[in-house]
Amino acid sequence: MFQVRRRRSTITSALIIFELIYHSVVHSIRSSHGNAIMSLVTNLMQMAIMVLAFYVMFSLLGLRGAALRGDFLVYIMTGIFLYMTHVKAVGAVSGSAGPSSPMMLHAPMNTIVSIASSVLSSLYLQILSAFVILFGYYMAVQSFTIDRPIAAMGMLLLAWFTGCAVGMVLLAIKPWFPGFVAAFTLIYQRANMIASGKMFVANTLPGYMLAMFDWNPLFHIIDQSRGFAFINYNPRYTHWEYAFVIGLVLIMVGLMGEFYTRRHASISWSARR
Repeated sequence: MFQVRRRRSTITSALIIFELIYHSVVHSIRSSHGNAIMSLVTNLMQMAIMVLAFYVMFSLLGLRGAALRGDFLVYIMTGIFLYMTHVKAVGAVSGSAGPSSPMMLHAPMNTIVSIASSVLSSLYLQILSAFVILFGYYMAVQSFTIDRPIAAMGMLLLAWFTGCAVGMVLLAIKPWFPGFVAAFTLIYQRANMIASGKMFVANTLPGYMLAMFDWNPLFHIIDQSRGFAFINYNPRYTHWEYAFVIGLVLIMVGLMGEFYTRRHASISWSARR
């Protein structure tokens, strides 16, 4: 009754939303550690340790000869970077604040801002970590050449996009089945250690093994990224368009599910759990 409503233009409202997303991104980055630099270092160490672990494993098992002709660490990093970007995006979106979260009680906060801040913070950390590792390797260890760097970067963004799409579907059903979503997210992230195909290339697989991985959009993205990174590798069995279409479909399903959940979700759902 005693509130004074101020009329805002479209541009003013958009600037307010962008400012809110910016502060939410900063909050999301600092959520794992009070210091934003330490949050970046933690993510950087996760990537670096995984790259070194796969390098040692391939070397001990004598599998380096099965890799592509070219820089062996670049071959490993094209798989690790895209895998980490994808699974981090899945976890960020599925773990963002839902419609029944206490944060939604504070205007002008809404689920779109929460999702946008989660996915942008995840993308920022992954791109910065990948750039630091590649720069350090190029300057301190060995110089290398990426055949088509812009297209390879596009595959990194596509891995992030498909991860956001999978996370949107999980976020939509999370208020209904929170236990299932938590378990499925963990299983999906662990299963993609193998199913993503980051340890092999599609051209070398026999037909019966190719059918086991062909369903996975991340498998197509990683294989295509190696085609863009190495001049002497031409993917024959994978297509980035397949991953893009799957991502669009999952985004649409996730947005429709999130809209339906937002209209029916109640904060009292979690009271009985």
